[in-house]
Amino acid sequence: MTYLILFISAFASATLLPLGSEALLIYNIKEGFNIYALLLIATFGNVLGSILNYYLGLKGEEYLADKKLVKQKYIDSSKRYFDRFGAFSLLFAWLPIIGDPITFIAGVLRYDFRKFLVLVVISKFSRYLFIALIV
Repeated sequence: MTYLILFISAFASATLLPLGSEALLIYNIKEGFNIYALLLIATFGNVLGSILNYYLGLKGEEYLADKKLVKQKYIDSSKRYFDRFGAFSLLFAWLPIIGDPITFIAGVLRYDFRKFLVLVVISKFSRYLFIALIV
């Protein structure tokens, strides 16, 4: 059950919802759960959440903006950031506030999905690994 809750938390925190999964990961590590399983599950959930953002950007930018589910100013600022820093901005997908919109914008811009996936996995895993190492 612990791993499922971590997966759901990591997935939700990678979507455009303002949530976090780091505290739960730290708690689970301190409780003695298998660190490798925790890292794998947290990364997997977080990457799937980013894939959802990508898909939403790919299929529904106008719909989400029209329904006010995502503010247009966040879409515009994320587009500028992605244009300025290119694909490597996906390595910052782990960052709070700007990371999730970057994955959304990658979908809007129809960035190559395979490259997207590689960069996001590196980004998300690195964050969780760093957290695990400092705990």
